[in-house]
Amino acid sequence: MRKPKVVVLGAGYGGLMTVTRLQKLVGVNEAEIVLVNKNDYHYETTWLHEASAGTLHHDRVRYDIRDVIDRNKVEFIQATVEDIHPSENKVILDSGEIEYDYLVVALGAEPETFGIQGLKEHAFSISNVNSARQIREHIEYQFATYNTEEEKKDERLTIVVGGAGFTGIEFLGELVNRVPELCREYDIDFEKVRIVCVEAAPMVLPGFDPELVKYATARLESKGVEFRIGTAIKEVTADGIIVAKGEDEVEEIKAGTVVWAAGVRGNSIIEKAGFENMRARVKVNPDLRAPGYDNVFIIGDCSLIINEEINRPYPPTAQIAMQQGEVCARNLAALIRGKEELETFKPDIKGTVCSLGEDDAIGIVFGKKLMGTKAAFMKKVVDNRALYMIGGTSLVFKKGKFNFF
Repeated sequence: MRKPKVVVLGAGYGGLMTVTRLQKLVGVNEAEIVLVNKNDYHYETTWLHEASAGTLHHDRVRYDIRDVIDRNKVEFIQATVEDIHPSENKVILDSGEIEYDYLVVALGAEPETFGIQGLKEHAFSISNVNSARQIREHIEYQFATYNTEEEKKDERLTIVVGGAGFTGIEFLGELVNRVPELCREYDIDFEKVRIVCVEAAPMVLPGFDPELVKYATARLESKGVEFRIGTAIKEVTADGIIVAKGEDEVEEIKAGTVVWAAGVRGNSIIEKAGFENMRARVKVNPDLRAPGYDNVFIIGDCSLIINEEINRPYPPTAQIAMQQGEVCARNLAALIRGKEELETFKPDIKGTVCSLGEDDAIGIVFGKKLMGTKAAFMKKVVDNRALYMIGGTSLVFKKGKFNFF
């Protein structure tokens, strides 16, 4: 009797959690499990802001996929997904085709440009390990070049961050700690450096607790960040950005570095494959299956889960993706064993912590507000827990964060 074939696309938080849980739930003779990922490593997306600022080496944010999968039960294919044909139970890869009985789409997110002119051409985005390296190296290049030129260009030392959501604020938190080091290293007057955060929404960290937001804003401003709130980026040019506050107030901010951190969308493969979607995210059924496809699960940044208390989608977070991976694995095991009753997914939000640098953060954990070093401690606990859930104690010792104080 032929074993059912489970194909998981993507080794981010959701995909890797699905595979590591499923390999424990089913026997080697019950199912064939295939994991497809573009790289041979997983990277901690929630650490990329540190690698981008240069406060954490990029190798620290990634680990080898083969170290956490059971190679007796899971076949790993390093390939890029080009298309999905759900009506034919087939995935098109850059290296060929693969058929499946059950499919898990966990392909992660892509930056959302909102149609801003010049953004793709002239701005960096914190989207993967290579883009993080590129940002770090570009910023260092600007500092290294500044004093070598006869005619000093102060805009080289201006860094614009587009977006004051989680990614933008966490990147700023690392940046304000890194910039003084760069100034010392390249013999630059700190007063020459300008860090500007531009946010179209009327507040920093929209939807977060106002008291904590006030703390975070004050801390970052005290370290030199200029906030332009309620200000939209209209265009990104080779020389910086053009912003507008209202209809009349148009201004050019010259900058050597523009980093875009203002939102993500699902993966374009979702649109290409023809799933019903909103910004490349599928409003999945309660059991995480795609509407109209009983053998396709969609999780992580490609899925859309509505928080019925406020009738808005849950933000795509690592916490939710990992919880989806656990439920998805149990539901796959049920289907493999011929059961029709599947588990309903309900997010269990244990808390949210936003880092402001190595020893500072804000957060709400189990309903309690935290700020400063206590919140920073919790952030490291959260980061270590994510490693532990996928790779156990050995992965925590290998990649974990232990400098708690």
